[in-house]
Amino acid sequence: MAIRMAVIGAGRIGQIHATNAARNGGVTLAGVADAIPEPAAKLAAQLGTKVLSVEQILADRTIDAVLIGSSTDTHADLIMRAAAAGKHIFCEKPVDLDLNRARDCEKAVRVAGKACLIGFQRRFDPTFSALKARIEKGEIGELEALSVISRDPGAPPVAYLQRSGGIFKDMLIHDFDIFRWIFGEEAETVYATASALTDPNIASVANDADTTAVVIRTVTGKLAQIHTSRRAAYGYDQRFEVLGAKGMLQAGNHRPTEVVASGPDVVSIDKPEDFFLQRYERAYRNELDHFIAVLGGHETLRVSIEDGVKALELADAATTSWRESRIVRLH
Repeated sequence: MAIRMAVIGAGRIGQIHATNAARNGGVTLAGVADAIPEPAAKLAAQLGTKVLSVEQILADRTIDAVLIGSSTDTHADLIMRAAAAGKHIFCEKPVDLDLNRARDCEKAVRVAGKACLIGFQRRFDPTFSALKARIEKGEIGELEALSVISRDPGAPPVAYLQRSGGIFKDMLIHDFDIFRWIFGEEAETVYATASALTDPNIASVANDADTTAVVIRTVTGKLAQIHTSRRAAYGYDQRFEVLGAKGMLQAGNHRPTEVVASGPDVVSIDKPEDFFLQRYERAYRNELDHFIAVLGGHETLRVSIEDGVKALELADAATTSWRESRIVRLH
């Protein structure tokens, strides 16, 4: 029997998830809600469903699950309301910008006993997933070090950054999740530093940074370094490598094509994909398919609200480390 799902949020990310839900044969898209009527109506029409209010979605006992793709400041409230209504939950990252509030959400989900997947779509990227599988098979032995490169082609508007929670919560939270996923253990210490190098307004107006370097030491002594930037002139740069006792595994960028052009003066290939919507198109689809498989009893949840809280803990620690110019100890 198909899972009846409703989507809350008809913006860019909500459109992606709603479209993937409508494509999934195990889903009946029960409706779309958004605070702004026009995008909700447009998306509902495109996908052959109807516009509902949040209240209608939560009150409808025939709706099994909600997918929360609305703005960050709505996530915690909607998670707790959906949990109280007995719905399974798929929520975009982060759980909330406030760590205590996020922990309250985790408790609410635990009490409800419902599945709650937090949208760390990078875990579902085919390349990253293949690398993780090879680690688990023991190909490179005991892990020792992780290096992550994460660079956007350009910064969002300063007005967005002012309410984003800062670069460590808005951007690096994905990289913190990759760290925990790859190593399978928690951080002992975090040291972070950051600068505003691409736009002075990011510092002076948003009180934020656009370029960061983070060093994490795990409880068993493994080391991770994460470098991020809001500007990469050559495209969306998403890479990492893992060093182990028996070798190294690398996950590189995706390109529109793999054609290599060779001439007398230069050998060239395509630049990386333009942005995350292209880079992670397949990952978003896989993520949704996994959630439906979990609800159908066919798979075990691979990323939970606890993972969302743990990534936020690291983002908080990194923010404190940067602001106070010190190492932060977590364990």
